[in-house]
Amino acid sequence: MRDTSGTEMSSKRAASRFSRLSIVLALGASALLSVVGPTHAAPAKDPLPADIPDYQAALDAVKSTDVRNAVCRFLRTPVPTGSAGGPVQTIPETAEPCQGLPVFTIKDPVARNEVTPGFVAGTAQPLPTEAIRLTQLVSSLSTTVNGRNATVMLAPTQGGGWHLAAVRDGDSDAAYASKATLGTLVFTEPQIRGWYQLKLTTVEPLNDQAREGLGGQASVSLSDYQKLVKARYADKLPGSEYDTKGYSSGYGTPRKADDASPSTLLLASGSGAALALAGGAVVLRRRRRASTH
Repeated sequence: MRDTSGTEMSSKRAASRFSRLSIVLALGASALLSVVGPTHAAPAKDPLPADIPDYQAALDAVKSTDVRNAVCRFLRTPVPTGSAGGPVQTIPETAEPCQGLPVFTIKDPVARNEVTPGFVAGTAQPLPTEAIRLTQLVSSLSTTVNGRNATVMLAPTQGGGWHLAAVRDGDSDAAYASKATLGTLVFTEPQIRGWYQLKLTTVEPLNDQAREGLGGQASVSLSDYQKLVKARYADKLPGSEYDTKGYSSGYGTPRKADDASPSTLLLASGSGAALALAGGAVVLRRRRRASTH
């Protein structure tokens, strides 16, 4: 009879090695996802996103009456015409701002990530954890209202939680931010309104502005992308002339009306028209380049 004990022992050792390899691969995948970041478009039945701090507070904010009323007041107010830097108008108070408007809901917020100042300056390593940071959360509406859509933008509250920062015309920010998938990270280069997807350490464009920002290339390494943004913005970081004129990161501060309280809603003119709270919030002003999406 053929002695099969050696073969059986070899098979067991091979199976054991395969089992250990599977564990290593699984742990490696988990570590990779912890660096790149899990998807933010998880089904509602899934646990709250672990990579978004105080996410329940964000859900409570977008479902609150105050935020809904702010959206309704924004949708009721005609978007002012003219270029950015024009007059900032105060949105009038109304007793029932949502009365008479079509029924809508505000979707669950998703992460709006941006490149970090250190990455732009070239002082941070070209790694996902060094290059990209969470700056805001964005939510779009479930449907258009009188032909318009809007994006609710939440900013982190000092000490924890989230609060309404602005309501912006259109839904492109939320649409692009929602494109994050398992093992990828979506982020914006707000100065040109470019949106990108980061796959491991490869940057791919998601819109025309991003494709232009990559010089027409289909993808670049994160290291090469750092060289591009450093060349574009290293002299435009906070404290620079570019920053003090209100263009850094695509944001400008609203001119506060004399009688405006911290809860007063203001509306800025321009293609990036947005509503914001007067007290410390930001109004998104028109970028130097117009968006085509």
